[in-house]
Amino acid sequence: MKILVDADSCPRQVRDVVARAAKRTGIDAVFAANRPIPGIEKDAMVICPPESGSADNAIAERAGPGDIAVTRDIPLAARLVKTGAAVLDDRGRTYTAENIGERVSIRDFTVGLAENGMDFDRQANYGKRSLKAFADSLDRLLTKLAGKPGR
Repeated sequence: MKILVDADSCPRQVRDVVARAAKRTGIDAVFAANRPIPGIEKDAMVICPPESGSADNAIAERAGPGDIAVTRDIPLAARLVKTGAAVLDDRGRTYTAENIGERVSIRDFTVGLAENGMDFDRQANYGKRSLKAFADSLDRLLTKLAGKPGR
């Protein structure tokens, strides 16, 4: 079991929560990004080439059943769900085989609107409520997955 983090766009507070949870539970945390991320221990960082999608590929290659992945990237979340990893975003929403298709459709629709110059409502700024929802979701996943046989 490990926690994989798409660290390029992950808020610092979320990275801190993951790092503390990993330390508390003894689970490895892996932070993948195209650049060094301040505050992340060197042995936990995977620095990826600057090519588009390289951090996503590094995460997907390492993910498997029983792992937890943190990303706000919907196409990456879809890839990770297929590996059997538990996936959540930085606001605590979980992505599953049951809901990822709908999430991909909504994402594709809003990208299409933006590409055609249509304005749409974006999510509110990241705040304490979002961070708490993430921390609670991560704790639930850690408890659930740690209790499975073979862990």
